Amino acid sequence: MLNLNAQSQSSIAKKGSLTFILILSALMAVTSLSTDIYLPAMPVMAKDLQGDAELTITGFLIGFCIAQLIWGPISDRYGRRLPLFIGLGLFVIGSIGCALSTDIVHIVFWRVFQALGACTGPMLARAMIRDLFTRTRAAQMLSTLMIIMAIAPIAGPLIGGQMIKITSWHAIFWLLAMIGTLMFIALFWLSETLPAEKRSQPSVIKAFHNYYALLTNANYMRFTLCLAFYYVAAYAFITGSPFVYITYFGVDPQHYGWLFAVNIVELMAVSLINRRLVHRYPLEALLKYVVFTAAVAAIVLAVTTGLGVGGMSVIVGTVFVFFSMNGIIAATSTACALDAVPHVAGSASALMGALQYGSGIISSLLLALFSDGTPWTMGWIIALFTAASALMALTVQLKK
Repeated sequence: MLNLNAQSQSSIAKKGSLTFILILSALMAVTSLSTDIYLPAMPVMAKDLQGDAELTITGFLIGFCIAQLIWGPISDRYGRRLPLFIGLGLFVIGSIGCALSTDIVHIVFWRVFQALGACTGPMLARAMIRDLFTRTRAAQMLSTLMIIMAIAPIAGPLIGGQMIKITSWHAIFWLLAMIGTLMFIALFWLSETLPAEKRSQPSVIKAFHNYYALLTNANYMRFTLCLAFYYVAAYAFITGSPFVYITYFGVDPQHYGWLFAVNIVELMAVSLINRRLVHRYPLEALLKYVVFTAAVAAIVLAVTTGLGVGGMSVIVGTVFVFFSMNGIIAATSTACALDAVPHVAGSASALMGALQYGSGIISSLLLALFSDGTPWTMGWIIALFTAASALMALTVQLKK
């Protein structure tokens, strides 16, 4: 299967088969599942490992963003499928290492290793969509993938919450290893989307020069930074919400997953609507509108948590609006950014993913440094970086 003609495989993928869509959705869900599934177990992990469990997220994101920069040029030179096979193999090994860890240093190391492979999933899924579709159709396809992949952040905390109730957190990482193995097998049904004649001809080392060109491409960077700033805010919620809901408000870890799932259900609904919106309105206009909507909700969150009013209901409500915009922001900004540099989609997707998911490092560090024992720290971080995303969206111009 690995040696099938790339053009024939591409023609199969262009049909948008259900198998093709499901596999890409699963690949994009790797990151969410790898973190969200053990969020309810973080307080227990911190106690068992005698360390800050948030460092497991930081370590994962460090490995995730750095490794993408390596895999991007490789995928432009050798195609999309080979890096996916290697990446999922590394993910499985890393998951087993996490399951066997007995202290915070070991698990952080294996989380970094796990991320070296996990990053190939969402990065190459985006690149494969750009290989096959124009920007409007790509935005629609990305919205479709996000609807399906959203099952992971819904099911993850729910499954993790129940598992920690009946077994140890180690079992959660054994489950991730099993899922990674199944996804590795599924790759044999995934078509190659980058034909040999369209692959990058320079060596992989020379291909790294593409990053300088991308960083100096103003059009590409506007969309990339808009998404990256938003994700600093999104990761502030993902990383900070276990403390806010479980520790501060006393929510049972088994019920935490439901509070998290509410936001993802709305994300799925908005992504479904976005499939129609991308055909009616310019992608840039949609991006501006939803980012500003998210910014308003984030500012309300910061004000109420700062004043200590409204309680958990206001936090749930404002985060509901803020997080529901995720699907449209990710789909439109990604489609527009990759459309600006279609000749290096793999490297462009890698750099975008590195900045997008690497932004979570900023969130976790800020939460660790400035936490005051209240939801206020999470609130102002979300508001600050969503406002930065909105300001970046102001610089975006409609494509003629």
